Amino acid sequence: MTTVLIADDQPMQRFGFRMLLESQDDMTVVGEASNGTEAIRLVDRHHPDVVLMDIRMPGLDGIEATRRIVATGDRTRILIVTTFDLDEYAYDGLRAGASGFLVKDAQPEELLAGIRAVASGDAVVAPSLTRRLLDAYIHHLPSSPTADQHPEDPRLASLTEREREILTVIGQGWTNTEIAERLHLAESTVKTHVGRVLAKTGARDRVQAVILAYDTQLVAPA
Repeated sequence: MTTVLIADDQPMQRFGFRMLLESQDDMTVVGEASNGTEAIRLVDRHHPDVVLMDIRMPGLDGIEATRRIVATGDRTRILIVTTFDLDEYAYDGLRAGASGFLVKDAQPEELLAGIRAVASGDAVVAPSLTRRLLDAYIHHLPSSPTADQHPEDPRLASLTEREREILTVIGQGWTNTEIAERLHLAESTVKTHVGRVLAKTGARDRVQAVILAYDTQLVAPA
């Protein structure tokens, strides 16, 4: 059973989410929050598998709530649900540690699949969309120093040459199937490499691995 907390300041939105989730045999709603402060308190009380987190809420917003929940080390994963698919706040949410990103006009089956994916430790944002989001976001960042001016990020130090290659192509938006085909590897081998990359770098999931690839300049924006 996947436990879900709904954090949204609009009662009708929360009601709609609850009705959909409770129609599923494998999901249950453990609470509702109308702002980020309530969300943090309810996560601490119920430790849900997934939080459906709105971004714009009164008081403490969903970005800061996500950051604080992730910082506790709680097993709860955050699925950002917002109005616009290129909302700049959504990028901040992913960087704060959210495991996925959906828009509120997604089809019900997309939302349900997204919750299940996040609960199982996967990422919701499709690799191609992840690349588009990160490309759009990174152009607003100050220029990064060159490799000669800045030492290599310590998170890359323990990666083998193959694992570094895997992280690079994850950042480029390749799926496991594409990695297997293009690098002539078995898909099971790719999954093993991806798992090791996440473990060694401390990335919570594939979305965070993409962000790491950008942050460490393994991948440059298109």
